[in-house]
Amino acid sequence: MKNIYIYFLLFTTSAIFAQQTVKGTIKDASGMPIPGVNIIEQGTTNGTSSDFDGKYAIEVAGNATLIFSYVGYNTTTIAVNNQTTLNVTMADGEALDEILLVGSRSPKRTSTDTAVPVDVINVADIASTTGKVEVNEILQYAAPSFNASKQSGSDGADHIVPASLRGLGPDQTLVLINGKRRHQSSLVNVFGTRGRGNSGTDLNAIPANAIKRIEVLRDGASAQYGSDAIAGVINIVLKDNTDGFTGGITYGAYSTAIGDGWEDATGETLSNVEGKNRLDGENKSWDGTTVKIDANYGVSLNDDGGYMNFTTEFLSRQNTLRPGFSWRKGYGSAGVDGFNFMINSALPINDNTEFYAFGGRNYRDTNANAFSRDSFSDGDNRSVESLYPNGFTPRITSIITDVSVSAGVRHKMDNGWNLDFNNTYGKNNFHYFIKNSNNASMQDASPTDFDAGGHYLSQNTTGLDMNKYLEDVASGLSLAFGIEYRTENFGIFAGEVPSYALYDVNGTPITNPESQTVATDSNGDNLPGGSQGFPGYGPANEVDRSRTNYSLYFDTELNVSEAFMLAAAVRFEDYSDFGSTFNGKLASRLKVTDNFTLRGSVSTGFRAPSLAQLYYNLIFTNIVAGTSVPSLLSANNSTVTKAFGIGQLNEEKAFNASIGFTYKKGGFTATIDAYSITVDDRIILTDNFTDQAILGPLNVDAAQFFANGVDTRTNGLDIVLNYNTNVGENGKIKTALVGNFNDLKVKNINNGNLNEFTFFGPFSQAYLEAAAPDYKFGLNIGYSCNKFDSSISFTQFSEVTLQDFQWVDTPATTQAEADALFPIATDIYKAALVVDLSLGYQLSEKLKLSIGANNLFNTYPTPQFDGWTDQGGLADSVQMGSDGTYVFGRLNFSL
Repeated sequence: MKNIYIYFLLFTTSAIFAQQTVKGTIKDASGMPIPGVNIIEQGTTNGTSSDFDGKYAIEVAGNATLIFSYVGYNTTTIAVNNQTTLNVTMADGEALDEILLVGSRSPKRTSTDTAVPVDVINVADIASTTGKVEVNEILQYAAPSFNASKQSGSDGADHIVPASLRGLGPDQTLVLINGKRRHQSSLVNVFGTRGRGNSGTDLNAIPANAIKRIEVLRDGASAQYGSDAIAGVINIVLKDNTDGFTGGITYGAYSTAIGDGWEDATGETLSNVEGKNRLDGENKSWDGTTVKIDANYGVSLNDDGGYMNFTTEFLSRQNTLRPGFSWRKGYGSAGVDGFNFMINSALPINDNTEFYAFGGRNYRDTNANAFSRDSFSDGDNRSVESLYPNGFTPRITSIITDVSVSAGVRHKMDNGWNLDFNNTYGKNNFHYFIKNSNNASMQDASPTDFDAGGHYLSQNTTGLDMNKYLEDVASGLSLAFGIEYRTENFGIFAGEVPSYALYDVNGTPITNPESQTVATDSNGDNLPGGSQGFPGYGPANEVDRSRTNYSLYFDTELNVSEAFMLAAAVRFEDYSDFGSTFNGKLASRLKVTDNFTLRGSVSTGFRAPSLAQLYYNLIFTNIVAGTSVPSLLSANNSTVTKAFGIGQLNEEKAFNASIGFTYKKGGFTATIDAYSITVDDRIILTDNFTDQAILGPLNVDAAQFFANGVDTRTNGLDIVLNYNTNVGENGKIKTALVGNFNDLKVKNINNGNLNEFTFFGPFSQAYLEAAAPDYKFGLNIGYSCNKFDSSISFTQFSEVTLQDFQWVDTPATTQAEADALFPIATDIYKAALVVDLSLGYQLSEKLKLSIGANNLFNTYPTPQFDGWTDQGGLADSVQMGSDGTYVFGRLNFSL
């Protein structure tokens, strides 16, 4: 009897653990097969993937559990239970119906269900199938009211591209990573860039291949998330997949042909860049060669959903060069060699508690060309003749490091409250190195390379958030509240002495002007000091300033009925350096039918002046028609700033209102939202003050200041339409139309007793308004069938009007002088259509090849080429850029 029992036990055990083949087909909700789905036996490394027809087969134990995962779909877990056939239908996971992290703290909310507009962008798909290698590029063409423009000849802005949402400043959009506040860049945009006087978040410091999706909340959210959320919130959700190793190699280059219709100031047609002030004197058909190598590895830590996901990315992009005048031979986009590393992880401790951590490091070695210097024989004493007999073009290079780490614990309490305790630290360090330059006052003893110092910004945020969803209150009540404590530190560090010093006739840095004589040229004119292209930061510029703030918030949503929802949020913040602020928000959503929903919101907002705006200072060189103008950017707390009548900086104050609707039926969804944003006491960088009674002792010709200078009102309309449908037996079409109408007006200029044209004249106003283009529309069409897929994008950019550097060369001080300047100093960049195309083919289950072109038809901005542009090249910085066609190929692989 005992032996019979043992045999029975062995038989039962072997039956349970016997290996069997499980087969099936994986389809989406519409019945289309999904190739490339990852199938993993839970708790093991045993896995496979579906073929081109969505079919799979895997050897597993009869009691195994299978996990089905694929980008764009919800992960599905199914117990085998000794079945040999498992057909699986996977639901869309990253489309417009997914649960959101921003815009609502309710766990029951999706993007078409919110009271405010939220875009959900599948970055993983865009990054792997197109030639867009950085986050700013991806958002520029995917989000309706997002704008980012590459700069040239704009010092640090060449290296960190300023970006904006709904036409507001780069610092008026809050950026989150996995729902946690991201630190900003330490860079202040000071020249003719978008966001002059602002410090934005460097989105390109985050590797695109590490991102699962991006959620863009297009609504004022200061009451929910704090300072900087006047325009909205961008939340970057990192990858959490555990399906092994994937990666890709991208190679591309820009065509140097500049298209048709360009003329210089003499009427000569420019058909390409050959012979037109090329920096290297060579004729090239291609430049800006780009290589990107990225890899992602995800691994499961345990059977309870723990994971660790690693991303690494190498990016190398050469400079581009486009036509410029003799003082701007290096006009074009900056080059960069960068390396990114990012980790995202979570580890369940028990059924109710989870530890999580994420962070990374970004390193970039960048290279941009400054304005050129003529030779001494041509009358330019900024060139040391023995070093540069034919003149030179300085190169502003930089080492930018960006580090961040976030860790926390999520815990579900017995009473139903969810707790999230987190600490996030981040730091940006921007270090300038000036090459191919000289310090003219040192004469023959001058070095040609300089360590010019730099700046840094760090931020540490500690927060406790709690939320609970009450199913039994009306049709559902979401409650959330939290506290946050944040510290910030901004600093400027000095470079080496030759980078900033002015030398005397004996070759000694001048420290006592009364007893030392400035070195002069053969004509008896004083020789300029500091590194040409970008003078270094000296001890007098050094800053090390910190501040703290704490905040309390309460956020709630009440589903009065299945159709009607009300939401409210309030937030109190107190800053150690300027005081406290209190903000609120009300929002509502009404489901008129199952498919049609009305929504709207009103809110107050604020943005605290950044530490950089309070304490940044620098003596730099403006170039006006090839002539250098020594200029001072004075710190807000300096005696010089006070002497010119500029007051202490206060917070910007905003009022947001929006109303819109959503519609969904079958494969079609639509969201249309109108908005109005009023910002009072908006911080700007003033124009040039030239009172020599104050500036004379400082050896500068002009000074600029940060000030609460203008009140603005921005009205606009966002449109997002999506339609997905099946074509034929295996074909699928995805169509999206995204668009934005935008109108920004300067309501008031808060110049007090100061001259309006000196304080913030038409030149600066035009740059402020150009950051909010009249419209942008993008039509994106994707088609896939079996092994083949393709996408084509049509992006229509609106006309942009700017004022050129003639306003700086001969500044107006009266309305009559301004009226005379407008006809000759106005540059109009006509509306333009840019077409992007990509084609992909699945070579095998593990390899996919994509080829294509961005700006396929080589579209360029179209004013006359007259040399007065702020950047000294063929165009100012406008939406489609000045680099032209980019042709690329990408190979995706998985192991």
